[in-house]
Amino acid sequence: MDKFNNMQVFCRIVELGTFTAVAKEQQCSAMMISKYMAQLEASLGVVLLNRTTRTISLTSAGEAYYQRSRQLLDDLANLEAATAEMGDQVKGLLKISAPIDFGGMYMVPVIEQFLRKYPAVKVLMTLDNKPQNLRGGSFDISLLVTDTLDQGVVARKIAVTELGTYASPAYLAANGCPQTLEELSAHRCLHYVDTPHGDYWVFNAGSEVKKIKAEWLLSSNNGRALCQAAALGMGIVRAPKLSVAPYLQNGELVEILRNYQRPGLAVYATYLQRRYYPAKLTAFVEFLLQYFER
Repeated sequence: MDKFNNMQVFCRIVELGTFTAVAKEQQCSAMMISKYMAQLEASLGVVLLNRTTRTISLTSAGEAYYQRSRQLLDDLANLEAATAEMGDQVKGLLKISAPIDFGGMYMVPVIEQFLRKYPAVKVLMTLDNKPQNLRGGSFDISLLVTDTLDQGVVARKIAVTELGTYASPAYLAANGCPQTLEELSAHRCLHYVDTPHGDYWVFNAGSEVKKIKAEWLLSSNNGRALCQAAALGMGIVRAPKLSVAPYLQNGELVEILRNYQRPGLAVYATYLQRRYYPAKLTAFVEFLLQYFER
């Protein structure tokens, strides 16, 4: 029995939530994952997981074993990274998650310049609007454009962007320009999904925070698609200024409802807190900070 392998499998079950998800990640059968767990529990003489047909939960022994096992696995990963990067050479595979719009519009030039400076690094970038579980090990760093942050991660602010409300001159000429939040109910809205606020648009009305449920005509997780729809006169979009900047510059979109402006959204580079940070991670974070400051 490979107890180290079984410990890894147990931790991934806790982090991914199902045997099936771990089996898919490990490219084996769910029956094999169940076998690994049975071997681990038999060797320890305790039950680590409560299993029902629909849910998996930790026993008290399982909770304690997970915390210590995860620490051991993290320490081993840190040891391997430290040994591989002796001499502080910046090298290896750097795995990045970034929002679809921000990553697509801004990250490729950043990565091009970073790789020119550090040619021994390879970058794997995944574009996804959903927050990533960094403890799962799939990513070294996750970029977020948000006004809310989860606890337990290091978050470095690399940029700030306004969250504004925009429409095309043609749309406003045909439908009128809303002057108050209440008037939005008479307009077609283009709604960005996968935000912490769900179906609501959030505004500042003086010292009060107001949430307006958008009556959307088109909804998408791709801000560039929504901005294009707004530029074509399909409706009003609420988006970070980083996303609409090209449309503002050429006059295809104009900003409205500035009296209800929210504080700026921050762009964060987030990563797990640990005792040792690989050189590739620290170099990339510092490069990001300097790049966006310029």
